[in-house]
Amino acid sequence: MNYFLVFIGGGLGSITRFFLSKYFATTPDSFPLATFLANTISSFILGLLLGYLFHKQISNDNIRLLIATGFCGGFSTFSTFSYETFALFSSGNIKMGMATVFANLLFCYLAVAAGFLISKWF
Repeated sequence: MNYFLVFIGGGLGSITRFFLSKYFATTPDSFPLATFLANTISSFILGLLLGYLFHKQISNDNIRLLIATGFCGGFSTFSTFSYETFALFSSGNIKMGMATVFANLLFCYLAVAAGFLISKWF
């Protein structure tokens, strides 16, 4: 059952990620907006979910596997972020590469923190 939950969540997350990449398509030398949005939104969802489970003292492995491991794992994309950043640096676009690294790290951290804090209100 655990594998099935991760499989379903991961598939839904991957489809959502694919939609973002098509809707927010960018050129190779521009800021990778789709990846940034996927990572930031996924971080917020993860913070919200884990914060909710923490604050309500709920231990539900099925929800964690479906949403945290599955959906957020399939939706967020560290490997794509890494490749796009590498491509920016390799093409000499150092400023955009640095902006990508800084924006992803800062906003994803803030998104997890915001989700965790907002979860207190549920």
